[in-house]
Formats: sequence, structure tokens, C-alpha cells
Amino acid sequence: MVTQASRKGHIPWEISQESDELRRAGLKVTLPRLKILRMLAGRDREHLAAEEVYQRLHAEGEDIGLATVYRVLTQFAEAGIVIRHHFDGDRAVFELNSGIQHDHLVCVECGRVEEFKDRVIQQRQADVAAVAGYELMSHSLILYGCCPDCAQNPKQRDRLF
Repeated sequence: MVTQASRKGHIPWEISQESDELRRAGLKVTLPRLKILRMLAGRDREHLAAEEVYQRLHAEGEDIGLATVYRVLTQFAEAGIVIRHHFDGDRAVFELNSGIQHDHLVCVECGRVEEFKDRVIQQRQADVAAVAGYELMSHSLILYGCCPDCAQNPKQRDRLF
């Protein structure tokens, strides 16, 4: 049975604990880091590219440069605060590291990303690894297709079928 991964409860810290979490990760608490962390921990918890983070910060009136956004996201990835994904080639997107294993559905048309968890898939992956003699430490499963919105587009439907 496939279930949508719950967006709430995945974050290993509450907003009030952001500074402590940065310190535990070995990072100095700075305003740009806090602003970027808050954005990633926001209610939508989207998978965002550095450019999207920059644009949203700029739209909110924040004076944080694109180079700073790239640097902070790289530091967050190295510290394990975020996970960097390359769903569509060279473009990296980032999501807050929830610590909970989940997989992704990615729309090849609009780039929409949905998270899901499926115990049957996880068990099958563990079984495959065990048969090959591997101790499974992690896995990544990305399913590519068209989201419901794009699949309803007549032009898109013609391309698919």
C-alpha cells in the first residue's frame, strides 16, 4: 500500500530550536542560515533549488545574495541538515533532512515532487540487498512520470499514449 508521506512531524527540531540545531551541526548561527533554515522548514517543506530559495528570500525583502544561498545550502548538506537531490540532471534541489526514509515521485513536465512511503517497497529492497549479501544502509527510489495536473493536459496526454 502506498501512502503519502506526512509533511508534518518529519523535522527533527522545532522552529524555536533552530539555533541549537545549527550549533549541534557545528555551524555558527548567522542570520542567513536561520532565514534559509526557516524557509526550508516552512509549512510547505518543498524541494527547492538554490535559485528558488534566493528568489523567495528576495521577495520577502531579505538581502541575502545568491552566492550566500549556495554556500549555506552546501554547508547544510555537508552537515546533514538538508539532502541534495538531482532529480532532473544538473539542477540540485534541497529538502530538509527528516531522518525518515521516503521515496519520491517526480513529474517530468512541471518538476513537481511528491514524497511517499511504502513498506512493501522498502521490504523488497531490503530483501534484494540481503540476497546479494549486502547490509542495506540506505536507499533512494525516484519514480518519474506525469503528475495528475500535467496528465490532464491534452497535449501531454498525446505525448504519453
